Amino acid sequence: MRLIHRFALAICMLAFAAAPAHNIASAQAAKPAAKSAAKPAAAAAVAPATLLDINTATAAQLSALPGIGTAYSAKIIAGRPYTAKTQLTQKGIIPDATYSKIKDVIIAKQSAKK
Repeated sequence: MRLIHRFALAICMLAFAAAPAHNIASAQAAKPAAKSAAKPAAAAAVAPATLLDINTATAAQLSALPGIGTAYSAKIIAGRPYTAKTQLTQKGIIPDATYSKIKDVIIAKQSAKK
C-alpha cells in the first residue's frame, strides 16, 4: 500500500513539473492586479471559500503556498490525513516559521463519514 502511495505521489510531482511555466507566470501576474482592486478591509479578512484544504489539495496547489515547495508539498501529502492544520508542525512536516506563513490560508477539513 505504501508503495502505491509513493508511486501516485511521484506521478503527481511529475505532472506538476511538466506543467507549462507560462500558465504559472500569467497566474502570478494577475494576482497583483486583483489585490490592488480590493478594499483594504476586504483584503484583511480571508473568506472560508478561499482556504486551501491540506487533506485534498494537489501538489501544485500546495507548492503555490508561500514557503512550500515540491519537497514540503510531497511531505504534506504523505502525512495525510490531518485532523487539524497544526499537525503540520506537530508531526514535523514543516517548520514553525513556514507554518506561520500559511496558517491563515489553509484548513484541515474532515471527510464526511459514510
